[in-house]
Formats: sequence, structure tokens, C-alpha cells
Amino acid sequence: MSVSDLMTGLMVLFLFIAIAYMSKVQANQSVLTDYVETKEQLHAKFVNEFKGDTARWQMSIGKDLSMKFKNPTVLFEQGSWELTPQFVKILDEFIPRYFNILLNDSLRNKVQEIRIEGHTDNVAYPALDKDPYIANVILSQRRALSVQRYIRNMPCFKNYSDKDKQLLEFWLTANGLSYGKALDDDGNFVQLSGHHINMQLSRRVEFRIVTSGEDVLENFVNKNIQ
Repeated sequence: MSVSDLMTGLMVLFLFIAIAYMSKVQANQSVLTDYVETKEQLHAKFVNEFKGDTARWQMSIGKDLSMKFKNPTVLFEQGSWELTPQFVKILDEFIPRYFNILLNDSLRNKVQEIRIEGHTDNVAYPALDKDPYIANVILSQRRALSVQRYIRNMPCFKNYSDKDKQLLEFWLTANGLSYGKALDDDGNFVQLSGHHINMQLSRRVEFRIVTSGEDVLENFVNKNIQ
């Protein structure tokens, strides 16, 4: 084989490598764009829907599609997993409108999970478990489950079609996270900031949406780092 033929062959090989690399970059960009746009669109819809309610409910809407109810005295009594009348009233207003967006929006096929998260401070509850962390896992799990149980008994839930009920059952999960994601005075995770725990901010309930794009993006990353 002549040198010129060899160089031509190498050039063709490099051309195919470049095309394959460009295709991979474009696929990565497409996944990332879809993921970001889904989050941004849902976030904008939530902000628009609840802009008149966030202050009176003491709720914040995160760009990560989390809805944080942050006043612990409104949610549950200390050490209890029974919903307070105030929290029941909030859920009665919040849930139908929240589900209405998710069930009737063109992005519904991008929703993979709605996590009802219970978060606590680090107060020990030896009656639940001698290990303070496990005791708060139990407490936070019971609180998240209380919210899920209440939702299933709401008139709006019972009036949904069987198809929508099945979809909500697929989406909704109850998650007790103890004080593993406790917050500091600035609302940052204590584990990451290294600051002292803010007991009040740490006691909260969150509704957090996981989109299908997160799995797609994670799978793409995993495939390309192996």
C-alpha cells in the first residue's frame, strides 16, 4: 500500500470518528435541552398558578420542581404525624390545582414520579426508636404517608377517571427522609454547608417532581463514562 493510500484511509477513518463524535455531542445536547426545557416549563406553570398563594401558605417553588411547605407549626404537632386542620385546608386548595396542571398538561408524559417527602429536625423520639435518626425516619415516613392517605380520600381524587387514578398511583410515593437533608439558617443542606441545623426550616413537607429526562440524562452519562 502506498503512503498516499494509507493517508487517504486514515483521513476517512478520522472522518468517521469525527462524525460519530459529533452525533454523540448532538445527542447529549438534545437530552440536556429536553431536560432543562421540561423543568423550566413546569416551573413557570407552577409559579403562575400559585403566585397568589405562596406567601400565605409559606410555600416556596424551587427550580428543581419542589414545592416546599415550610411552616412546621402549620403542618404537624411536635412528634405527631396527624395533619393539622390548617394543613388540611392548604392541601384542599393546593392538590386539585397541582394535579390539574400535571394531568392535563402536554408535559404529563415527562413526569415519572411525584415524591411526597417528609423532613424532620434531629430531636430524638425514643418511643419510636432508640436511634434518633431511625426514629425520625419513622416519624417523617408516617407524615408523608399521612399526606398521601389524605390525598387518596379527597373528593377530587375520587372523581378522577380510572386512568388518571392509575397514573397518580404510578407517580405518587411517600418518602420519609428523617434529618438526612436538614437545612441551615440559609436554607442550604447542613451536610454540604457544614453549618448548624435550623430546627424550624428542617421540619417541612415537600412535593418533588422527577421527570423522565433525569433518567435519560443519567443513562446517557453512565454510558459515556464507562
